[in-house]
Amino acid sequence: MSSNAGNGKVVCVTGSSGYIASWLVKLLLLRGYTVKATVRDPNDSKKVDHLLNLDGAKERLHLFKADLLEEGSFDPAVEGCEGVFHTASPCRTDVKDPQTELIDPAVKGTLNLLKSCAKLPSLKRVVLTSSMAAVLCNGQPRTPEVVVDETWFSKPEFCREIKLWYALSKTLAEDAAWKFVKENNIDMVVIHPAYVLGSLLQPSLNDSSATVLKLLTGAQTSPNLTVGWVNVRDVASAHILAFEIPSASGRYCLVETVAHFSEIVKISHELYPTLPLPEKFVMDEPLMPKYQVSQEKTKTLGIEFIPLDISLREIVESLKEKKFLNF
Repeated sequence: MSSNAGNGKVVCVTGSSGYIASWLVKLLLLRGYTVKATVRDPNDSKKVDHLLNLDGAKERLHLFKADLLEEGSFDPAVEGCEGVFHTASPCRTDVKDPQTELIDPAVKGTLNLLKSCAKLPSLKRVVLTSSMAAVLCNGQPRTPEVVVDETWFSKPEFCREIKLWYALSKTLAEDAAWKFVKENNIDMVVIHPAYVLGSLLQPSLNDSSATVLKLLTGAQTSPNLTVGWVNVRDVASAHILAFEIPSASGRYCLVETVAHFSEIVKISHELYPTLPLPEKFVMDEPLMPKYQVSQEKTKTLGIEFIPLDISLREIVESLKEKKFLNF
């Protein structure tokens, strides 16, 4: 994905050292944008060196310190921007205090960012990174004939009931964002990626990569989960296209395929016969059934979707290169 679409345009990416955001920064620089990127600590070389080494970074990448919970802290980063990509939000499944660790940073962080955006005469559009977790968790049955699309919304009470704290944080943040942009006349598009696979640019493990790594390093049980999967490059591209295409609007589900975790192991085994994969998984209950996710709307952005086996190969190669996987 390269063109000169961004020549002379200034955009902001929040949480820029994360998995999706790092790819977003890389692709924006390749397209000629000047990128103002926020991180918690611009002096933390572990978090920022991979960004500073990207093509075009020397000339057109500027790092800014920003804190999700501090009102006004995004002001300097968004000043003069036409587009703002808000990816900063904690993504963790293992939490002790959901309110403090997930919900407050997701909701307050989104509102603090949007308050900074509301002051901008230069702003054309905000692109918010949400998740399929904010689409799917509503208690509706998901069986093979069910087609999930952008009209589905997760229900906060359902998320609370079954302790889906990450889904709750993304659902509440998206709700708050839609209310705020309507009241303040801001043009916003929301991207909903499924489980993200593909090469890692950042040196550390993010949550979805850690889950895959665990599966590939001798886990005896697989989570009994059927989920959507998508390549990180498609997710980053969708953000950029959602900004560049004037007619883009509303929400976009990003799912290349829906597969059970055990299928991920099976495909990985076919790709890498020498990987120390478990021979069989212990399942206490029947496999969670597959469902479908509509790609109709996302394909209007021009996304073709990278197939699952390629995404898996990319993540395995990346985990090997970064010494998380040895075989």
